[in-house]
Amino acid sequence: MQAIDKNTKTHQKRFANRVNATDCYGFFNLLTSPELLDVVEAQLPEHRERLYTPTLTLSMFITQILSSDGSCQNTVNAYVVSRAFNGLEPCSTGTGAYCKARQNLPLAMVSHVARQTGRMIVEHTPDAWHWRGRCVKLVDGTTITMPDTPENQAVYPQQSGQKPGLGFPIARLVVLICLGSGAVLDAAMGPYKGKETGEHALFRQLLGTLEPGDVVLADRYYGSYWLIALLLAMGVDVVFGQNGARKTDFRKGTRLGARDHIVEWTKPRVCPDWMEKEQYENFPETISIRESKVAGKVFVTTLLSSGDTPKSELSNLYKLRWHVELDLRNIKTTLGMEALRCMTPQMNEKEMWVYFLGYNLIRLLMCEAALQAEILPRQISFKHSLQVWVAWSRHPWEAAGDEQTALLFVLIAEQRVGNRSGRIEPRAVKKRPKPYPRLMKPRAQAREEILKNGHPKKLK
Repeated sequence: MQAIDKNTKTHQKRFANRVNATDCYGFFNLLTSPELLDVVEAQLPEHRERLYTPTLTLSMFITQILSSDGSCQNTVNAYVVSRAFNGLEPCSTGTGAYCKARQNLPLAMVSHVARQTGRMIVEHTPDAWHWRGRCVKLVDGTTITMPDTPENQAVYPQQSGQKPGLGFPIARLVVLICLGSGAVLDAAMGPYKGKETGEHALFRQLLGTLEPGDVVLADRYYGSYWLIALLLAMGVDVVFGQNGARKTDFRKGTRLGARDHIVEWTKPRVCPDWMEKEQYENFPETISIRESKVAGKVFVTTLLSSGDTPKSELSNLYKLRWHVELDLRNIKTTLGMEALRCMTPQMNEKEMWVYFLGYNLIRLLMCEAALQAEILPRQISFKHSLQVWVAWSRHPWEAAGDEQTALLFVLIAEQRVGNRSGRIEPRAVKKRPKPYPRLMKPRAQAREEILKNGHPKKLK
């Protein structure tokens, strides 16, 4: 076996000493804390003690989404093998009972546990991980697809330009993520198109998760009067990119410095469709907004004091907005949530929340590793942490002591994320696709034509 590097040994010893000195794992123990267990117990439905209890089903569901083979069959096979190794009575490898147990899991239970886990991570986050001692919450939207079933199409219709039977149902998501810890705090899901299905409408569903003193960080799509006024009324500050539809003239307003001023935004004259007339009347006629320009980019904020928050600091904070793009990539690409697998809308929403719960559990391990290594969680690779945990969980560590648990955090913290500020990559795929034409007609019709005329020629 290859010899362990001397520096690695020293690193591991220092971690073990630190862990033994603390005598506990703050983030790691959240999983078995009375608070989280009470949340799970309170949300459990009435059930009989069958093979797949709600807690076991949820655990298997999380294992399923963290696995590279996310099939129900692979999950059941792993459970059956684990029962055999633990001397329990063997059970069937059929997936019917497990799939039914997943359907019986209450959606409210799964979503509440996912939100509660994110909230508890933030509560245990040291102040040093926050920006100037304030919790910064990232907001962004994305889309996901799901199987082409009549039930999914009815709730999440495909793009209007595609013919029936050729597209996939599309859902829009807006996610609220903690900048310091990377935990998902809340999310809203809706159709890709239709009335009140945009990112602003979904984000308004998440306002209850915000707390006074928070700072919301988002791209220029969110730089509207209505959102900023709503957040200001809640005691929440914002740092957004300047919306392209709004003109910025630094000759106007109260000058704070070069390309840095405070201006008054006027309330739009037309009441939006989503707002009641009485609510519209209660909005202020104007709000004070600071506009700053750094390196060719204009951003807007409600942090008006240039002495307390110079525009260089605001610019550096806005650069950190890119973390939400990386977090969504970790959820969609690394975990595989880009395409959900369930046949009904309710099960797809439930699957989404299980993905967020699994993601938060990996983030929880990363936070503990960062705490022990005295670094920031954002310096640790999410994919590496996932790989380490999946490999670690395959072994029977029920009786693992402090030394072995400390080693888990050592392994997670060893791989650091590189500093890639200003990195530019082409949005192009080098690997060529397989030489098959695209399916441009319903599959049943294509089968009939193959039976009649044979397979079409491959693309050259």
